[in-house]
Amino acid sequence: MTDIKTLCGHVALIGLPNAGKSTLLNTILGTKVSIVSRKPQTTRFQVIGIHIEENSQIIFLDTPGLFQAKSPFEKSILQTAWHAVHNCSFVALLVDVQEGFSSRMKQLISTLKERKVEIIVVLNKIDLIAKPKLLNIAKEFHETNIVKDIFMVSALNNDGVSDFVTYIRVRLPESPWIYEHDKITNLPQRLIASEITREKLFRTLNKELPYELMVDTARWEETLNKNIKIYQTIYVRRDSQKAIILGKNGQAIKKVGKMAREELTEMFQKKIHLFLHVKTDKIWHEKPHIFNSGHGFYSNE
Repeated sequence: MTDIKTLCGHVALIGLPNAGKSTLLNTILGTKVSIVSRKPQTTRFQVIGIHIEENSQIIFLDTPGLFQAKSPFEKSILQTAWHAVHNCSFVALLVDVQEGFSSRMKQLISTLKERKVEIIVVLNKIDLIAKPKLLNIAKEFHETNIVKDIFMVSALNNDGVSDFVTYIRVRLPESPWIYEHDKITNLPQRLIASEITREKLFRTLNKELPYELMVDTARWEETLNKNIKIYQTIYVRRDSQKAIILGKNGQAIKKVGKMAREELTEMFQKKIHLFLHVKTDKIWHEKPHIFNSGHGFYSNE
């Protein structure tokens, strides 16, 4: 009997903020591993999604959006994205076709040229523009001379996504698999829980919500009857931001907690008890680790 050869490789998903990288990754995997929001820089760290098909394992890296970093916090986010670019077999540049070949995109292409990075262009949200304009955008990218191939997809509608995945799969190098067969992401459950709550904050409060917040899962307790108690701290930098998250009579945080608890219950298939606490810390973004005493948590139940 001949052993089946296994294929394995890494794909960096890069792009400007809001290009749809997280949506594409979730669609490829058929489950949520990366949170989605209309707010820029939603993804703050490298999220790995593992797609297995037949004898192949594709390891997708959903990276933070590439932007002009100013603060040390933003520079740390950006460093994560560029690290992925230089350590993957494939680099897929996701493009929101509504922005197209804009001045920001030209600047990014120039940087990729300087770094000698060849890319696969994935034109996303193709259902939102006319075909002649779409073809013109594809032509502009092709003329940059760093593009291996171009795909046109709607990540949200799962249109054209399988063609992109197949393209990668048949070009993977022969290699042992890096992750086990049943693993789909590198994120621990505590971090997934934090990200789910952060997503609900973005979606519920939208433009009112300050970008500079963090959700930390301070405690995770599994009870004897297999329920899970999750205690989370929402860090903001100003008291006025804390008031926004709490809302009048605590209504805003109640809504966020309810939405997060429902999704976590479905995700982990266990009863979730979620306790949220909002804390002001002017320099939370400068601390590598944030600890909480575990007191003052708000239950959404």
